[in-house]
Amino acid sequence: MTLTPYRETLALRGIRSLLIVATLARIPITAGTVTLTLHVTQDLHLGYAAAGLIGAAFTVGNSIGAPLMGRMTDRKGLRPVLLLTTVAEVVFWTTAQAMPYWALLLAALVGGFLTLPAFAVARQSIAALAPESHRLPAFALDSITTELSFMTGPALGVLICTTAGARAGMLAVGAGILISGIGLYLLNPPVRGKDEAPISAGERVHRNTWLRPRLVAVLAISSAATLVLSGTDVAVVAVLQNAGEVEWTGAVLGMWAAYSLVGGFAYGTVRQGLSPLTLFAPMALLTIPVGLAGGHWWLLGLLLLPAGALCAPTITATADAVSRLTPASARGEAMGLHNSSLTVGVALGAPLAGVVMDVWSPAWGFAAVGGVGLLVAALTLPAELHRRRTATTTPPAGSTPAAAPAAGSAPAAGSVPAAGSVPAAGSVPAAGSVPAAGSVPAAGSVPAAGSVPAARSASTVGSAPAGGSAAAAGPGGLAAGAPQSDAALASTAPGPAGEFLAP
Repeated sequence: MTLTPYRETLALRGIRSLLIVATLARIPITAGTVTLTLHVTQDLHLGYAAAGLIGAAFTVGNSIGAPLMGRMTDRKGLRPVLLLTTVAEVVFWTTAQAMPYWALLLAALVGGFLTLPAFAVARQSIAALAPESHRLPAFALDSITTELSFMTGPALGVLICTTAGARAGMLAVGAGILISGIGLYLLNPPVRGKDEAPISAGERVHRNTWLRPRLVAVLAISSAATLVLSGTDVAVVAVLQNAGEVEWTGAVLGMWAAYSLVGGFAYGTVRQGLSPLTLFAPMALLTIPVGLAGGHWWLLGLLLLPAGALCAPTITATADAVSRLTPASARGEAMGLHNSSLTVGVALGAPLAGVVMDVWSPAWGFAAVGGVGLLVAALTLPAELHRRRTATTTPPAGSTPAAAPAAGSAPAAGSVPAAGSVPAAGSVPAAGSVPAAGSVPAAGSVPAAGSVPAARSASTVGSAPAGGSAAAAGPGGLAAGAPQSDAALASTAPGPAGEFLAP
């Protein structure tokens, strides 16, 4: 494993500051869910079902709002979106702690809709700052820092709520989001690359030109991946609680997060990224047998290793794919859709695992979310197979066959045409040029004074008459004026078949 990709990526202008600010900005956002849950259960004295409904409203609002905020970023720029969402979030978190339940439910929907887009903005800016050769390690770093934010935010939220009260926790989240919004506003990371049309150009692309089956498949995998992760999270707690080892929950979840961090770090060092499906399918499959650990916390931690190591790489691959499959003028909306996909998966995974565990047993929670993940993988397989067939038959973008010389063009003095090449009809070789052995001058070509025909060239030994002769057609039936070379043939060869992320 080499660290060169990370060194080169962090040396890119703006990447280091973006990752630092984005990581800190995400911490209060990740603390929001647990803070709302504790407020409903402790301050409003309601059950977890009521708290879950508040969380669902927030999730629905965020899923709808993220693509719209991204579209606004594409058209108006980043700062207007940051200003709008920061003000809205501060208003929500400072007033929500004094609202009755039903008012809070409606406010959560609006608050989710106008969530500060710290996650999507970071990924959109990475796509603008990092060239394609460095996007994989850049998105790997983003995935790693996101993992750190999720490890830090909820823990801080619980700490503040249990020591100072849930209302104080909500005010702390609001203050943290205010600082985050100001930090992102001052940083103002670019959302378009230097070689891309600026927002002021007003470039517009219709959604149906980029929201194609390949991108839809990536978004489905994104949602299924977080569904598996959130369901696994709940299943781990349930299995350990059922076995009377709930005190080991933090250790097991910490091991699982560490596996993901190591896997994401390792994936960022590879030269050629893998398709999201290639990473996600084994992650879902390896989640199913985790329930076989029974109530042994250490065995549960070990069985989480294979699937856990694929968590961060899968999310990295989906973000990288979205950035490559969308034009710059629609990247904000696409990253918003990606964020919504991740959010929907998180919202669905826990209830799915919970229902299955209530009906059967906690161990079946892993099988349920892993099975749904495999089903999504199977549904997206046709798009992957189509992509591979296309990659093996379509020349790489920008490759063009070598152009034929124009009639009447003259090669440079001293040039040596390749053996078997056919000069165009009417072409005039320069003085001193030496045709290669076996070259066939086309009908009507006029050698210049002083040119030296090669030994056994077709023009001197056994040459055919000009008009309608074999010399005019050329060897192998090539038409005069269409020379072929190894370079021209190589330029039309199909690229490697394993690149799912290529546009």
